[in-house]
Amino acid sequence: MLAIVAYALGAMYSPGPVNLLGLNIGINGRAKQSVGFCLGVGTAMLVYLLVLGWVGAAWINDEALLVVSALGCGYIVYLASKIARSNIDLNKPDNVPRLLSFRDGLIMQLLNPKAIVATLPIATLQFPAADIHGLSLVVWAFGLAMLAAGAPGSYVMIGSVVGNRIKNPGIVKGFNWLMAGLLVAVALSIGYEHVWLPLTSTA
Repeated sequence: MLAIVAYALGAMYSPGPVNLLGLNIGINGRAKQSVGFCLGVGTAMLVYLLVLGWVGAAWINDEALLVVSALGCGYIVYLASKIARSNIDLNKPDNVPRLLSFRDGLIMQLLNPKAIVATLPIATLQFPAADIHGLSLVVWAFGLAMLAAGAPGSYVMIGSVVGNRIKNPGIVKGFNWLMAGLLVAVALSIGYEHVWLPLTSTA
C-alpha cells in the first residue's frame, strides 16, 4: 500500500499545468484565494479514482482520451491568457479579480489527460492488487484526492515565499507572462502527444 502512496505523490507533485498555476497564485499573493482551486483539483481526482476504480479502464478508450486532451489543451490556453492579462497590484492583492476558482481547478483537472494517465494504474492495477474495493476504495479515493488537492497547494506555498520577496510589480508581471508561456507550452505538448500523434497514426 505504500507503493500506492509513493506513486501518487510522484505523479501528483511533479510539475504540471495545475501545479504551475498554483505557483503563479502564490507569487501573485493570492494564497488565501487558492483554497477553492485546490479543492476543485482534489474533487476531479476523486471522481476519476472512484469511476475508474468501479468501472475499470473500459470507460477510457482512445477516442475519449483524444477528446478530453483536445478540450484540456484549449482550457489550459484559456487560463494562460487570463494570467497574462491579469492586473498586478501588490499593495491590494485582495482587490485583484479572482483568477482561479473551484470550477477552474475541477474543469482543468478533469480535462487534464495526465490526470487520467496517473489515476489509471492506481484504480485498475494497484487497488485490485491490494484488495482495495467497496468501502475501502472510497476511503482510499478520498485520501488520495486530499493528497491531490495538496499538490497545487504546496506550489502555492512555495510561490508565496518567493512572492513575498518581490516588491516590483513589473517582475511579477514578467513572471505571469513566463507562467502563461509555460502553460501554452504544456498545452502544445499535451496536444502533440495525446491529440496529434493519435490522429496521424490512425490516418
